[in-house]
Amino acid sequence: MSPESVPARPVARHGWVQAAAAVLTGLAVMVVLATLGLWAVGAADLPDGAFARVVMATVVAAVGGTLELSGNAGVLAQTRAGLTVIPLSVTLAGALVIGAGFLRPLRHRAVASARELAGWAARIAVLWLLALLGLAFAARQTFTVDMGNGTLSDLTGLFDAAPKVGFTTDVPLTVLFGLVWLAGVLVLTVLVAPGAPLPGRLLRWQESVRPAAYAMVVLLLVYVVLGLVVALVSAVTRGHVAETFAVILLGLPNLVWLALTLGLGATWNGRVEGPFGLPMPHVLDQILRTPDVSTLNLRTLTAYDTGMWWLLVTDVVVLSAVAFLMAARSPARVRAWEHALRLAVALALTVLMICLLCRVSAHYGLSLLGIGELGGGLSGELFLRPRLWQAVGLGALWGLAAGFLGALLARPVHRRGRVETP
Repeated sequence: MSPESVPARPVARHGWVQAAAAVLTGLAVMVVLATLGLWAVGAADLPDGAFARVVMATVVAAVGGTLELSGNAGVLAQTRAGLTVIPLSVTLAGALVIGAGFLRPLRHRAVASARELAGWAARIAVLWLLALLGLAFAARQTFTVDMGNGTLSDLTGLFDAAPKVGFTTDVPLTVLFGLVWLAGVLVLTVLVAPGAPLPGRLLRWQESVRPAAYAMVVLLLVYVVLGLVVALVSAVTRGHVAETFAVILLGLPNLVWLALTLGLGATWNGRVEGPFGLPMPHVLDQILRTPDVSTLNLRTLTAYDTGMWWLLVTDVVVLSAVAFLMAARSPARVRAWEHALRLAVALALTVLMICLLCRVSAHYGLSLLGIGELGGGLSGELFLRPRLWQAVGLGALWGLAAGFLGALLARPVHRRGRVETP
């Protein structure tokens, strides 16, 4: 066969148009979810046309951007406010769409050079940087807090101390964390997707890393699907449809991934005070609304509702299934203890990620003449944080047990991609 008759190797089409499509589609999905979720909680009624800016701020928070809250209540009053929470429904949707857009031009490829992958990622990063700058400068707003009627309202009017709360973005940190978020999404896409090409030097690592990474992504997505089903059933049977859909569209992974760690035996500490509250289930708010810092774990949950044991049962079933999936996707020559060790590392890292992403902190307070904080609905605190290393250690132990069990269950299964020992 002459050189002219040899079919040319297909070239991946991943230029600026494809990069723009990936970025804009991902951004559009995030904006739509944030818009619908905030509309469901009544944010569309915010004054001064602030709704659009709150949507932008939600998207900024979803990609790791930094929001700064500010307060002003005149010369005789002080306000303090702080908020740290990531709307993980928006985060997850954007990650899935951008990851799919990154992978699309590279599908049906077995190998790609590091230079090719870096060039394709750089195109997306440049456009994502421009999008981050636009979001950061758009997410700025100030609100005046309604004091109602009475003596407090008269005092704040007399001393020109009507409290105002606003938010803005730290542009450099937003750009930095937003780019780190994008890099994490792209790297995870390459690690997880079975059809994603790798540079030749990294091919030898794919049999040890890719099945474990894929299993962890499946684990997280299964919990989101289970949570979605439970939320929809709850909306139909118990009402509160608007609130339920707000949770689905903004913070469903926050709840279901928290439930995953609780089923493993992890402990979280928290407190709810004042007008703040946690979304469904209501039992979380009951446990944490105490004068002191409360403990949230499987024992305290079951003390309120014995049905919460399903968290443990669900963890056992789902982890066994993903461990089997991981073993079935690995070469047949991988030993059971290797499966156990790989899943232990993967689950420990997954739990670490959940603990870092699902923590919540919020505070608002107003004081006049610098004396204390005014009560009523004008001050409050909410926080929820994990006992980090306990949770990570439990994840490693569960990964060891589940990985070994999954290897045993996968023994009779025919393994694709069998690799013989040289």
